Amino acid sequence: MDIRNTGQTKSNDGLNNMIYNMGIQWTGHWEVFSFLIIVTAKILYYGKQISPEYFDAKLLQPPVIASILPIVAISYLFKNKARISFLYIMNIIISIILFADTVYYSYFKDIISIAAIKDSFLLKDVSSSLGALIKARDFIYLIDIILFIPIMKIIKKIDRKEFSLRFRLMVFTLLIVLGITFDGKFIYAFSKEQPLLIKTMSNKLYLTKVLGNINFHVLDSYNFINNKINNMKDVPDSRKNEIGVFLANKNESTGKNFSGVGTGQNLIVIQVEALQQFVINSKINGEEITPNLNKWINKSMYFDNYFYQVAGGNTSDAEFMSNNSLYPAASGSAYYQYTGDTLNSLPKVLKENEYDTAAFHGYIEGFWNRNVMYNTEGFDNFYGENSFNIDEKVGLGLSDKSFLNQSVDKIKGLKQPFYSFIVTLSSHFPYDDVQGYGNFNVGNYENTLLGNYLKGIHYTDAQLGMFLDKLQNEGLLDNSIVVIYGDHNAIPKDNIEQLYEFEGIKNATDLQWFQYQKVPMLIHFPNDEYKGVNHTYAGQMDLYPTLANIFNLSNKYMLGKDILNTSDGKVIFRNGSFTDGKIFYVSWTDTYYDIKSGNTISETTELKDKKKKALEELKYSDDILNHNLIKTIGK
Repeated sequence: MDIRNTGQTKSNDGLNNMIYNMGIQWTGHWEVFSFLIIVTAKILYYGKQISPEYFDAKLLQPPVIASILPIVAISYLFKNKARISFLYIMNIIISIILFADTVYYSYFKDIISIAAIKDSFLLKDVSSSLGALIKARDFIYLIDIILFIPIMKIIKKIDRKEFSLRFRLMVFTLLIVLGITFDGKFIYAFSKEQPLLIKTMSNKLYLTKVLGNINFHVLDSYNFINNKINNMKDVPDSRKNEIGVFLANKNESTGKNFSGVGTGQNLIVIQVEALQQFVINSKINGEEITPNLNKWINKSMYFDNYFYQVAGGNTSDAEFMSNNSLYPAASGSAYYQYTGDTLNSLPKVLKENEYDTAAFHGYIEGFWNRNVMYNTEGFDNFYGENSFNIDEKVGLGLSDKSFLNQSVDKIKGLKQPFYSFIVTLSSHFPYDDVQGYGNFNVGNYENTLLGNYLKGIHYTDAQLGMFLDKLQNEGLLDNSIVVIYGDHNAIPKDNIEQLYEFEGIKNATDLQWFQYQKVPMLIHFPNDEYKGVNHTYAGQMDLYPTLANIFNLSNKYMLGKDILNTSDGKVIFRNGSFTDGKIFYVSWTDTYYDIKSGNTISETTELKDKKKKALEELKYSDDILNHNLIKTIGK
């Protein structure tokens, strides 16, 4: 007998047994490893989609895996087949959330939250917009779910060794402790870097980029529930006093420029759908894109550094800020969340000054809850879709041409002085009603999103021109101040390269992205008085305080500034980004830019303090609205 061969045989048997046992162990845990790998890959892919410029898989992977471990741990409470089903269902849920988040991000440049989901039925009326946002690559999150259906059927027929309850409880305990410990470590480190961010959820995008999608939704759920509970509690008197002092200092008179020049005059405010500043005084193929707005700008006081500040409420947020000078909700729509609040709105204050107040929008009255919120804000009348003859449709609904023409007769019927708040519709994303817009040569941009937008805004510009000319011919502008501004961006970030190409921008930075988030704002006075350009950095929060000065109205409970009596260029955005007119802080990358040079700059103690104060101001607004403090502060 060859002893060496016998030894070799035993050695081979040992190796085979080890490989066999490893195989058994793998088949016993295959669904767990598969789930962990696939879900991690999906979340990292999602991270790449929302942050292609700053994506770092090495930094994002640890918190992502840590956030998945508790789910894996729970799966071990189930036996073999039930564990497979549980993980499969969790994969479906996570995949659908990632799919929805991707589509939501394509338009809003934000992460969908519980509050936004609560308002999600709003999308039923914008199915064309939703369809335009979905891309073939978005379905990558769902492919494996389909592929695993036949595989699961086969696997479930195979008899596998069942782990004992004791073993499964040991694995559950180990994984849950590891997951919570490491995930808690990452969240704690983030909270130290950005002290108020997790509490305010003001920058959901940055939070998701650093901690991953699952952690965001867990924190969002926690904050939503916690805020609901806290909002039922009374705010301590010390906090009310603190907010009262802040408001008093904020609204202290800073000057007398233009004070009361509009007293007793009519006010006509026109919020234009998706009107961005880059089209102003711009041409394509030698033809002006917005010839009528260009003409009226030259006859008006024009603000060329005016930013939109909307959040999840989009168009309705622009309305809310312009009429209340309070920030939009951290998540979801202010028009749904604050209908029961006592507000010191522009229409309410004008109404107290014996103005007739009316809102106009040629779409469904309940869309964005306008029929409820306009009443809360103090409008006497709301002329919605049912108040108009729907004789011509362009885009989502009644054409701007018909809407504005019919609105003239309704405005003429108001008792003077009046406040008319008008919201247009035809230039709404995705700008696919090319036939309705008429002929406008966009050259190389034909059949592109940008080209269709240029056609849409050119059409709306023509209707605004006819509307203003008609008001002038009716003599209504002899005693009226007209305000026109854009509500939000027109070109989603997914298509921003088209805009950069149109503008001749190469190697764009986040600063340039923000600089293109300006919207035009003009104030036209009778007889073209006070025309000129104001370069102060401002935003939609600042419109009401500015009008309060012009019309000599009470300026309490406003977080914006009077643009005509300030050198302060501060503009705060709902995601925590801000500018003071000299520097620009981009929250999603935690980066400061010098506006003049375009270069990044290091954080200083002064800049850090400004960042902190910006978040504090957002929190003040949230407290005011969540606890209905206007009803009690200062009384």
